[in-house]
Amino acid sequence: MENVKVQAQAIVKNIETAVLGKTNEIELILSAFLAGGHVLLEDVPGTGKTLLAKALAKSFDLSFGRVQFTPDLLPSELCGINYYNPKEGEFTFRQGSLFANIILADEINRATPRTQSGLLESMEEQQITVDGKTYPLPAPYFVIATQNPVETHGTFPLPEAQLDRFLLQLNLGYPQKQQSMEILKNFISNEPLKEMKPICTTDTFLAMKKSVENVYIHDDIYSYIIDLTESTREHNAVALGISTRGALALARMTRAYCAVKGADFVTPKDILLLLPYIFSHRMVIKGGVRNRQTAVLSILDEIIKSVTAPVEVWK
Repeated sequence: MENVKVQAQAIVKNIETAVLGKTNEIELILSAFLAGGHVLLEDVPGTGKTLLAKALAKSFDLSFGRVQFTPDLLPSELCGINYYNPKEGEFTFRQGSLFANIILADEINRATPRTQSGLLESMEEQQITVDGKTYPLPAPYFVIATQNPVETHGTFPLPEAQLDRFLLQLNLGYPQKQQSMEILKNFISNEPLKEMKPICTTDTFLAMKKSVENVYIHDDIYSYIIDLTESTREHNAVALGISTRGALALARMTRAYCAVKGADFVTPKDILLLLPYIFSHRMVIKGGVRNRQTAVLSILDEIIKSVTAPVEVWK
């Protein structure tokens, strides 16, 4: 995994020329990309969600598409449309915004549920269907969606079925004072994003993705993931626990994250490190809670303590 680690470090360093103080978040997003999943960035305005997505896209020699979600955005603008071409005398398919390797779905919760559902097929099956005909999307395919949890006027909360399509959810948070000073100095007269160059080709990325499959997961680790998953379904405060898709997401994400870190196998510590990012947005809590995120993390902490982690037995 050393080659994957070296290339991953180069990508992270490149992104950090524009996005400062977010090393862990960048590694998580890169791991999700390698795992074949998608990412939901949720935080207040001005924390760098869009900047991080753009910086990631510019680090790869891949096509990039940005969609600003608004209440009047139509599904056909995402997927495409068949229009009559009078010159040719026939209907012609015009591709929508989703036909790119990396998609930034900015403020996804501002679009109507009908438009949001246009993303479901593309995220799950890497294809879209228009008028009964299926069109494959370019590979690799990666969606980074952002949403603002503070403003609720004119927004449409994502349903559980769509949240489940996102491999992980991240909250960026505010930077520390020293990092904030560096950001001010870096951006007050420069535009680092415009100066950023791709440092990873498609072939290199596909080779990294292939190497992720060589990260070993022991049967005891698989069993540990299932035990944690089933515990979310049995907890008294949880109305809807983690599905099998969620358990698979945890296994895939952990394997990719270990590859980024240069590890050849998954440990229980890796599982516990990534579990909140994978499980928190998939759980439905009973009753109304003032701070959902705090309640979910508290429940996950109880579940972690109740499930015995596997230990290696040397013979």
